[in-house]
Amino acid sequence: MGKTIVITGAGSGFGALAARALARAGHTVYAGMRDTTGRNASRVTEAAGYAAEHGVDLRTVELDVLSQESADAAIATVLGERPTLDVLIHNAGHMVTGPSEAFTPEEIAAVYDTNVLGTQRVNRAALPRLRAQRDGLVLWVGSTSTKGGTPPYLAPYFAAKAAMDAFAVSYAAELARFNIETSIVVPGSFTSGTNHFATGGHPADESTVKMYDERYAGLMDQVSQRLAALAPADADVSQVADAIVRIVDTPHGQRPFRVHVDPAGDGSEEVSDVADRVRAEFLGRIGLEDLLVPHTQA
Repeated sequence: MGKTIVITGAGSGFGALAARALARAGHTVYAGMRDTTGRNASRVTEAAGYAAEHGVDLRTVELDVLSQESADAAIATVLGERPTLDVLIHNAGHMVTGPSEAFTPEEIAAVYDTNVLGTQRVNRAALPRLRAQRDGLVLWVGSTSTKGGTPPYLAPYFAAKAAMDAFAVSYAAELARFNIETSIVVPGSFTSGTNHFATGGHPADESTVKMYDERYAGLMDQVSQRLAALAPADADVSQVADAIVRIVDTPHGQRPFRVHVDPAGDGSEEVSDVADRVRAEFLGRIGLEDLLVPHTQA
């Protein structure tokens, strides 16, 4: 039976691909994106065209993760049309590149606002319904940068994704007794098929950037080229969407806690395996092993 799914940041990239793949799998998917009547109006039209062409239930909903009011309204819209909300997918994110020193605290805070606080706004809108249902899945789209190889000039983004991962891990235990399951999808670097680098932000402090350019000239091009060289020829960004579909379609209570999709093999999976094992063992040591799986209390 198809599920009702909300996915944030679904106008392009991983989000758009996952929304379409989930709809093809038979689910009712709400592709959340901001400014649906303005700069993203064409993407709304594209989604409607895709739904009609493929005979799937792919819808769009206005959802700006920077606004609690928008998140509340989006979830209210979904619940006004559907009897349940089964899956919430945190995908919205924003990348910035440049030397860390050149970013003002306000610029770094803006990255956290999208990548971390955005998930909290949507959680506060959606989790009351999932808790009342005593059922659901929260799926977080993370990044191998949180525990794997971390090239320079991406620090604000990497730090925000690490914070989001920590949030996801804590939420998993806090939602388990409401029978809400957590999965974290961990994409590696895909240098084609997304527009993360093209649409990423840059620090406004150009004078500091120039000082770093004297010693790190062409660094981001070098990183991009070498990451592309590490990836196998068959690496395709659609693999992330496929992983999301597999998780959603896995029976409740049997879903993996973390799934890596990492064509470059930056070592994140090895570190995560240890971290997740330590977490499980520690919860067992303090008598909270029941928080490792979703369940309902008698």
